[in-house]
Amino acid sequence: MPLTIVRNDITKMHCDAVVNAANRYLAGGGGVDGAIHRAAGPRLHEACKKLGGCPTGMAKVTEGFDMPCQYIIHTVGPIWMGGNMNEPELLASCYRESLRLAAQYECESVAFPLISAGAFGFPKEEALQIAVSEISRFLLKNDMTVYIVVYDKASFQASHKLLLDVREYIDEHYISEHAYPCNTRAFDFEKRSADAPRKGIAREEMFGSASMSQAGCSADMEQTSASSLDEMLNTLDESFSQMLLRKIDECGMTDAQCYKKANIDRKLFSKIRSNIHYKPSKPTVLAFAIALELSLDETKEMLMKAGFALSHSSKFDIIVEYFISNRRYDIFEINEVLFTFDQVLLGA
Repeated sequence: MPLTIVRNDITKMHCDAVVNAANRYLAGGGGVDGAIHRAAGPRLHEACKKLGGCPTGMAKVTEGFDMPCQYIIHTVGPIWMGGNMNEPELLASCYRESLRLAAQYECESVAFPLISAGAFGFPKEEALQIAVSEISRFLLKNDMTVYIVVYDKASFQASHKLLLDVREYIDEHYISEHAYPCNTRAFDFEKRSADAPRKGIAREEMFGSASMSQAGCSADMEQTSASSLDEMLNTLDESFSQMLLRKIDECGMTDAQCYKKANIDRKLFSKIRSNIHYKPSKPTVLAFAIALELSLDETKEMLMKAGFALSHSSKFDIIVEYFISNRRYDIFEINEVLFTFDQVLLGA
């Protein structure tokens, strides 16, 4: 998908470019900066010395050296001083300049840490919002895969109030595996079946005296059934692909507007468009439902076209349902919450 959040060591990301949260001297240091310098090897330090430092909010490029990436983009985030020293704009500039360089160097994929959210003290929630905002704005006009890489949950923080609201919604709707009532009829049937030989219960007592063949299933009935099946197969309802394209037209969107808003790769969308019987994954279906801002009933209909349903025994389903029910259609906000709850993200 174009933008995704992953939990990983950024020095091990296999992509075209990795962004380094550097200091203005580009001399290496602690945190992400130190880890990247150690992973890239001593040649990175020599290359950085030739760049002559970097102003806050700007970015410069070196080779990846011993890292599994072609380039390292060094950007200098602001030190948090309470928010009155233009810190948000400087942080936004870090993402814009890094993405500009990634595009200039024809990168197809780039991995970011949460810039300034570590030793520089920028509030994690606001840092994440700025990162997502700038990256998503860039992706509306550019095709690139962008990763936000976090090492652990402690370094990632979505909106505290939003998480509380989602947790409350889950608590109200989630059906745990222990909440299902025992199906006494099924249990009794299985028990009686198992006990029949031992207790001498006649087969006729349990199943009736007539077998299926004795119930009058004639050749005429079989032909009628086959004919009915053929008729049903010839009158199939619209497929997921057909419903998606119809909804795009009804919303007055272009294809590109839809798949970008859905955080879906252009190549995947092309497969869906060209094959009316394409079978997407559930996160892909829901991503399009979010992009099209469908109601909950419309979302359920679209899921049904692809052979899925929403279930209150799935936290993933309940989280997505929460956002749709509250008409909150920011897919990146939804993915932040899904990531926090260790769920699959929406998109390809």
